[in-house]
Amino acid sequence: MKVGLVCDVALNEFSLRFLSQMTGPKSAPPYELVLERSRKLHRFILVTIGATLCLVAWGGFVTSINAGLAVPDWPTSFNSWDPLSPFPGWWTHTPVLAEHGHRLLGMLVGLLILVLAIWIWRVDPRLGVKGLGIMALVVVILQGVLGGLRVILVSLDLAVVHAVTAQIFFGLLVVLAVMTSTGWITRSDRTELPDERDRFAKWAIVTALAMLAQIVLGALLRHPGAGINVFLAMAHITGAALVFGVTFRLIRIGLDGHRDDERLRRGLMGIMIVLTVQVILGITAYFVLLNQSGMLVPSNLQVVVNSLHVVVGAVLWGMAVAIAVWARAIPENHE
Repeated sequence: MKVGLVCDVALNEFSLRFLSQMTGPKSAPPYELVLERSRKLHRFILVTIGATLCLVAWGGFVTSINAGLAVPDWPTSFNSWDPLSPFPGWWTHTPVLAEHGHRLLGMLVGLLILVLAIWIWRVDPRLGVKGLGIMALVVVILQGVLGGLRVILVSLDLAVVHAVTAQIFFGLLVVLAVMTSTGWITRSDRTELPDERDRFAKWAIVTALAMLAQIVLGALLRHPGAGINVFLAMAHITGAALVFGVTFRLIRIGLDGHRDDERLRRGLMGIMIVLTVQVILGITAYFVLLNQSGMLVPSNLQVVVNSLHVVVGAVLWGMAVAIAVWARAIPENHE
């Protein structure tokens, strides 16, 4: 039996009435209609995730060239309320282009989230998904305020909070992407998780939390630690080793017990590849930074490697979140 939205719609009397009014007696059954709506919504979420990754990459670029205070005021830019042209030729100044461009891209992502929250509220009958949509909107607004306060208060602590909140927001979008996917909606029914499945689900949550903790350590090293603080660097390196071990254990459990789940198998192999790339980027970034620590202006290599490390870290965290969510819906029997 198929569950997911089928059960949600069946249990939600208001949603059934709404769908009946929208489709009429000769249109597709509620399940097919909701499935089609979710496909469109899912595609829009993927576009929003792509835009958010670009925003994360741009933020990494801002930090890498130390341009976080290139625009000294907020919510205005150089005392101008015009977001497209705070002053003539602003895009020709690299630090200003980085910081103000980051703000513009943030506005775009905020607009996408507003559209997404309204869309979810109108077409998805699941209260949990509606709640996640509203939460994503609240978090993106909070993120914008944190970014502004970081500028006007000149606070490295807020820079850390801003960086971590960005990753939490990205994780929310990944959860929404999973829960609106066809695979999630058409998952097979089960009454409870067997011990083997339950063990994998717990390890998936542990892995995701370990990666989030590693992100916090990375933000501390990157901002107040200036990338070279010995204590924070050792903590981050130790965290990387722990994350690698936990992820490897998760992959072993998943492949041993759920090898027939093609989506899960691809996800597990993918996360191992991305984790390996991330470790290589982290080591490269640290040694490049040490080698160029006396330079007043960071080299292009340093900027690229540091920014890639931030972006790949976000992708890795997103994959861990997706696996943790999917782990709660592994079918009893695969068709």
